[in-house]
Amino acid sequence: MRTLACGLLSLSVAVSLTSCREDEIVVPSEYELLPMEIRKEADFADNEPIGMYLLNEGNMGSNKASIDYVDFCNAYYIRSVYTERNPNVIKELGDVGNDIQIYGSKLYAVINCSHKVEVMDVRTCVKLAQIEIPNCRYIRFSRGKAYVSAYVGPVSIDPNAQLGAVYEVDTASLQVTRKVTVGYQPDELEIMGEYIYVANSGGYRVPNYDYTVSVVERYGMKQVQKIPVMINLHRIRKDNYGKLWVSSRGDYENVPSCLCLLQRKDEFSTDMLVTDTLPIPCSEMTIVGDSMYYYSVSWNNQTEDNNISYGILNVQTKQIVTDHFITDGTEHEIRIPYGIAVNPYNSDIFVTDAKNYVSSGVLHCYDRNGKKRWSVRTGDIPAHMVFVYKDNAKIYK
Repeated sequence: MRTLACGLLSLSVAVSLTSCREDEIVVPSEYELLPMEIRKEADFADNEPIGMYLLNEGNMGSNKASIDYVDFCNAYYIRSVYTERNPNVIKELGDVGNDIQIYGSKLYAVINCSHKVEVMDVRTCVKLAQIEIPNCRYIRFSRGKAYVSAYVGPVSIDPNAQLGAVYEVDTASLQVTRKVTVGYQPDELEIMGEYIYVANSGGYRVPNYDYTVSVVERYGMKQVQKIPVMINLHRIRKDNYGKLWVSSRGDYENVPSCLCLLQRKDEFSTDMLVTDTLPIPCSEMTIVGDSMYYYSVSWNNQTEDNNISYGILNVQTKQIVTDHFITDGTEHEIRIPYGIAVNPYNSDIFVTDAKNYVSSGVLHCYDRNGKKRWSVRTGDIPAHMVFVYKDNAKIYK
């Protein structure tokens, strides 16, 4: 079995493969050489990524979600890996890829409008199982369990849309074991200690957005608190100081996007409360060490255009380090930034560009100083990235 780590270099698949998809043609993966040093996997440090998966969302209703792979060993970008590795899967990966994560030796892709979590072998991208979860959104892991947020109800704007839920999945049996009802249209979630924190958006109930973070106690799998934060919440990240950073999309009209900070009331309490609301628009963020890398795409009704910004925030001091982490002027090549990841080992910055949302996007790589190293074509709407390490049985957080 070929692997998607440093061993996947079989370029002999130059012809289309046929399968049992009633004479459909399975398009082989495409390989593109990147301007990187070729290295042996054994030469990589244990905490150094050997590769990176990229989940392309695909336009809603098109069944064009796909997975690409960046091979840091052999310096290849490999397009449409899932399709080639799973030729017998009807409709391929599915409709709207919303999240991708690794836990142990398994790769998990949350496919929103196909109402499933696809589970694959992290080294080969071969499908192992499919977990049915309605209108699923994001996934996180802890102690042998996966926790998946879900809107639960139909994919539609509805002022009476139902409450969402968090589903617990056993990562050994890959079966749903429990679920708990949370707020309306829950998006990202984060786990700290014995609690799951869920950012509720209420996006289907516009203009009556939700504005809370649900706190779920894991042992009893029950919601124990709702923390009032800000309307239309989306992202949530923990830092190394026990704090939670939560982004609000605002209402796209009068209430701007912002970044909220949740902390414990005191050193003896487990209760969290909002201590800061920073006027920083944030569409996506990732935290590495004390640095939060973020970007924002905010629509301006007056100019009828998007305001796009890129920045780094020090999560300890709560001060902006820079409002332009791309330093060589090449940010003007990006039409719609749609995903961000930072290599924790060498601080390379990855930013995806969704372009026009209906055709191929682009993945850009910048060095730690914000200068572009390379760019490569991706699938449609490239959005979510996760790093692969040598020891796939070990979890790097």
